[in-house]
Amino acid sequence: MNLVEKILARASGRKAVEPGDVVVAEVDMLIMHDLSGYLTAKVFDEQVKGTVRHPDRVAMVFDHHFSPPTEDAARLLETNRAWARRNGIHLFDCGSGNIHHVAARRGLVRPGMIVVGSDSHTPVHGALGALAVALGNDSHAGTVLPFGKAWFKVPRTVRVELHGEPPPGTSARDVALWLVKELGEGGLIYAAVEFAGPYVKGMSFWDRWLFPLLCVDLGAKCAYVEPDEVTEAFVRSVPGRTDLLETSDGAEADEVMRFDVSDLAPQVACPPTVGNVRPVAEVAGKPVQWAELGGHGGGRLEDFRIAAAVLDGRRVHPDVRFNVVPSSREVFAEAAREGLVLALHEAGATWFPPSTGSNQAYNMGAMAAGETMISNHARNFPGRNGSSEAEMYLASALSVATAATTGVITDPRDLAGAVTA
Repeated sequence: MNLVEKILARASGRKAVEPGDVVVAEVDMLIMHDLSGYLTAKVFDEQVKGTVRHPDRVAMVFDHHFSPPTEDAARLLETNRAWARRNGIHLFDCGSGNIHHVAARRGLVRPGMIVVGSDSHTPVHGALGALAVALGNDSHAGTVLPFGKAWFKVPRTVRVELHGEPPPGTSARDVALWLVKELGEGGLIYAAVEFAGPYVKGMSFWDRWLFPLLCVDLGAKCAYVEPDEVTEAFVRSVPGRTDLLETSDGAEADEVMRFDVSDLAPQVACPPTVGNVRPVAEVAGKPVQWAELGGHGGGRLEDFRIAAAVLDGRRVHPDVRFNVVPSSREVFAEAAREGLVLALHEAGATWFPPSTGSNQAYNMGAMAAGETMISNHARNFPGRNGSSEAEMYLASALSVATAATTGVITDPRDLAGAVTA
């Protein structure tokens, strides 16, 4: 059996499963943010009226209303705090960071686990070799909280193998965006997607993170990277147990798709969807008013290092507001130790608390009609950040930082003294 099948077999008490089987499996971790947690708790209290079976397997992270702008938002967080304390679950309050980065860095997710969450990007934990899926709030309230279980239909597995090494200026995020175009939005409905091949094998953990992040855009059920020495090194760097719960026995995938990334240029996802991907050079010259490093796909220490290198000797363009949003407190602390906080501040960037940043504009980053943002967020549909007449472009940290200093979308290879990813 492959990794997903072995995880589902273990968690459902079966010797083996195969695609199409329906199983009821033990859930190892439920992760909610402040918005989904509020809705789940409300249904649980008013309709289920039970007790949380495994409070140690439930976490709530305040990352959307990280600094509540209204009394209603503040009241929502107070309700969440009271519910979390009453039920004894893990609570990570305002300023802890982005929901998924917090869960990974606090050691709540390990290889071989079944992880569920309401957030559509929950499958990103497949970077750890976990089976991570997004479920609805009512499923959490009705089965996961009171019973510690959920039902799953075993998906078929598609292996996406990446070969070659991209040229300078093209990063893992460029490859990930390009794959959405190549595979097609909704192109892998209910599949388990394994990202593999020499290129993936050679990636750092946080670059691997960018690939399971694509799961929802591909229509897949889950996505993962097979656990290896890179995974193990990351697990050993965070709190909690270090054992690997499950690994594949090398079973063949239902389908194998191979791509060569050797000649890939920097890419950008243009409005109105993540799959509308083009080479950055084709969009060069588009003015931007906002640039941001943050969200589920950004706010990594690697992103801030790149931005500081781009802005070394330069400043943020006077027409651009450049937001930098750490994905976790750990990342912010390391950025401070490395001098990145001061370097980016003095270059004109604005630091925000560790959070999900301007994602959905709950606390920051709302755009007016006609404004444009370039970011390394995960979504770009109309109205995502304010006006439906504003535009969001998704790109690598290198392309975002380059646009922040030039004032227009720019092929980062064209910047004088270009920095490479």
